[in-house]
Amino acid sequence: MPAILQFEFMIRALAGGAIVGALGPVLGMFLVLRRFSLIADTLSHVALMGVAIGLATGVHPSLVALAAATAGAIAVEYLSSRQRLPGDVTLAIVLYSSLAVAVVIISGARGFSVDLFAFLFGSILSVSELDLLLLGGLAVAVLVYVTVFFSELSQASFDQSLARVTGVRVGWVNLGLAILTGATITLSMRVVGVLLVGALLVVPVLAGERLVSGLRAALGVGVAVGIASALIGLTVAFYVDLSAGGSIVLTSVVLLFIAQGYAALRDRGRPLPTE
Repeated sequence: MPAILQFEFMIRALAGGAIVGALGPVLGMFLVLRRFSLIADTLSHVALMGVAIGLATGVHPSLVALAAATAGAIAVEYLSSRQRLPGDVTLAIVLYSSLAVAVVIISGARGFSVDLFAFLFGSILSVSELDLLLLGGLAVAVLVYVTVFFSELSQASFDQSLARVTGVRVGWVNLGLAILTGATITLSMRVVGVLLVGALLVVPVLAGERLVSGLRAALGVGVAVGIASALIGLTVAFYVDLSAGGSIVLTSVVLLFIAQGYAALRDRGRPLPTE
């Protein structure tokens, strides 16, 4: 048996990483299509604010981070849907406000600690059975939501105005997507870290889009790349003694470059269309 499978904490980390690697691209696909991928970074910083509040007040940081990310998702979607502010401006305001609050709380409390460092960059040692259960429950919720509202999500992602004309309740569909994204970011902190989890929502999706055409096919490839990134990254981190979150994200970037290179060679080999 490989050494990595002889430790229970690594088995839990691999299982959690695989779930996170699958969840990220499923939600990220629709965010990328909406050109709203920066919402992942925004909600990550909102979750970081929640972690800081939790550590400062003695409340469980993950619970506060989940509540903060949910509130942040609702605020972003409300301001964007009401067209009170442009989308990128809304994200910038929420992101920097949350980051500022987190910095103030951290500096005014006890500064950076080992606990906070684990939330920032991930800690495979801290992945518990409860984390796996929560991630599993979230995965079921995301699967049900995307399956039931796949058509609505697709229409809203490609053309929100046309989707509204056809009767799609775009605001509610986008709100559900944002809340699930916030929950995914919060529950993924243990594996990847709050500052890096946004990459798993975007990078595997880009790889899928380069390799295949069609939304469902690209989504499937993106999920495969996300899972592979998590498993390979965690394995490298274990044997080389590196940061788990950093290894996972760098692996996803390497796979994206490989996909980009393969797609370039494939396109070069195709015959030019004739008149």
